[in-house]
Amino acid sequence: MGFYTRRIFPRLLDLAMRNPWATRERRRLIPRATGVVLEIGAGPGLNFAHYTRSTARVVALEPSPGLARVASRRRAASGVRIDWVQGVGETLPLADVSVDTAVLTWTLCSVADPGRSLAEVRRVLKPAGRLLFVEHGRAPDAAVRRWQERVTPHWRRFSGNCHLDRPIESLIRGAGFEMVELEAEYIGLRPKTMTYFYRGVATPTPPARASANLTPREAFSMMWAP
Repeated sequence: MGFYTRRIFPRLLDLAMRNPWATRERRRLIPRATGVVLEIGAGPGLNFAHYTRSTARVVALEPSPGLARVASRRRAASGVRIDWVQGVGETLPLADVSVDTAVLTWTLCSVADPGRSLAEVRRVLKPAGRLLFVEHGRAPDAAVRRWQERVTPHWRRFSGNCHLDRPIESLIRGAGFEMVELEAEYIGLRPKTMTYFYRGVATPTPPARASANLTPREAFSMMWAP
């Protein structure tokens, strides 16, 4: 882990994500979190001020020690209990069905394996739990998508592994979630390659409904799985 990753990038990320449109999205989304909350990619802790008394505690997962230092002041000032955990989304240190709400804010772009991270979220969420998310990702316009694909290999090298072209909706659905609410739009800023937003709420797909969508071979395999 180089000096840029440890010292410079955490400060740059903190400054970048304190912009008015990101703050607006946090104010809309985070107060909806209730009960035991898992926040993956807690970053500089900018969500912490927006949790309410409906939140029992927050398990804030973040792999970067540099971002942990930046977030420490906001964690201390939060009105809710924040349990900071250094770790990655692909291997959550939580028991099955132990979380009421999962929160993802500009996280799926940078995790190493978004599908596996979402599968872990699905594992720890209670059957009636909710996934709250605001992410940026793959745009609907072919010309913009081509630029996203061209830029991403270079952009991710100095942006904390941020991918501009991940298909957020299909990733969430593919991990076993149903969309309760979904908005997807350009937020009006430029460039378009970085500003196509997905925001919404998803719930775990009930097992019976998920099984109905399986092929006969998949259903047979599940019946005989150990």
